[in-house]
Amino acid sequence: MADLVVARPEGLYCPPGDFYIDPWRPVERAVITHAHSDHARMGSGHYLATPQSERVLRLRLGDIALQTLAYGERMAIGGTNVSLHPAGHVLGSAQVRIEQGGEVWVASGDYKTEHDPTCAPFDAVRCDTFITESTFGLPIYRWQDPATTFADICAWWRANADAQRVSVVYCYAFGKAQRVLAGVAAAGALDIGPIVCHGAVENLNDAYRQTGVALPSTQHVEDVDADALRRALVLAPPSAAGTPWLRRFGDLSDAFASGWMRLRGARRRRSLDRGFVLSDHADWPGLQSAIAATGASRVVVTHGQVPVMVRWLAEQGLDASAFATEYDEDAAEAGA
Repeated sequence: MADLVVARPEGLYCPPGDFYIDPWRPVERAVITHAHSDHARMGSGHYLATPQSERVLRLRLGDIALQTLAYGERMAIGGTNVSLHPAGHVLGSAQVRIEQGGEVWVASGDYKTEHDPTCAPFDAVRCDTFITESTFGLPIYRWQDPATTFADICAWWRANADAQRVSVVYCYAFGKAQRVLAGVAAAGALDIGPIVCHGAVENLNDAYRQTGVALPSTQHVEDVDADALRRALVLAPPSAAGTPWLRRFGDLSDAFASGWMRLRGARRRRSLDRGFVLSDHADWPGLQSAIAATGASRVVVTHGQVPVMVRWLAEQGLDASAFATEYDEDAAEAGA
């Protein structure tokens, strides 16, 4: 049987279904795994995604022709049956299951296997061929329990508040910021001070809340008095560093929440006070367990630590290869 997904200049293409998955150039029909900017791009004729993705996709792409498909629901597209399944990456993120003539392929998009109350948990889907990311596909990348990370963030925030110093956490506006909000709320730290969000973050907070995700109360900086502001936790995208918006906070301590903080020197290169290891991608053990759970005999790696992952998979006796893609796991809006 011919491959159900192949790499084309426009993106990953399903020939029997005549559609693309997360294309990086405009196409007629695009199936979108999630709304990060390297996976959901403007210009395509028709889009298919989960209902949970709709508000963020429309916020980012405007008035698009969008059809939604609930998790687990099947749709006939061309000569294939297609369904979407939770990827655990960010709100609405999905794996794309494609079936034809008893052959099953799954394109995972980006995914993580850790608990995250702001999105549906990763659901391993049995398949013959699994298309996987490998953003953190090196043995050094192993995440601690997220609850421990959030406890560390809250302890840092409390110490800063006691010193009348603003706590600024740089985190990606879509996915990571909302996960931090939910995490500090679960840690019982909302008594420390107000939470202030950059406008880019607050727009996405609204989309999450309108989709039914519970997040703690947040404020714009203009609505917080000077005394309270000195005890605030501020969430801002990395692009806000050094801007006039940030300078208004005066004395502050800054941190970055990202899987890249696992590397020695990453915090130093950014001249940060703290680095918190928190990723919306699977770590090395998570990648291994997710791939094994699919039962796939063939695995195709799309982006990240591609040569290392392909070599490791081949050593496990799997048919391993790679697709050349234009996904950028370290882009300003990607959820690393």
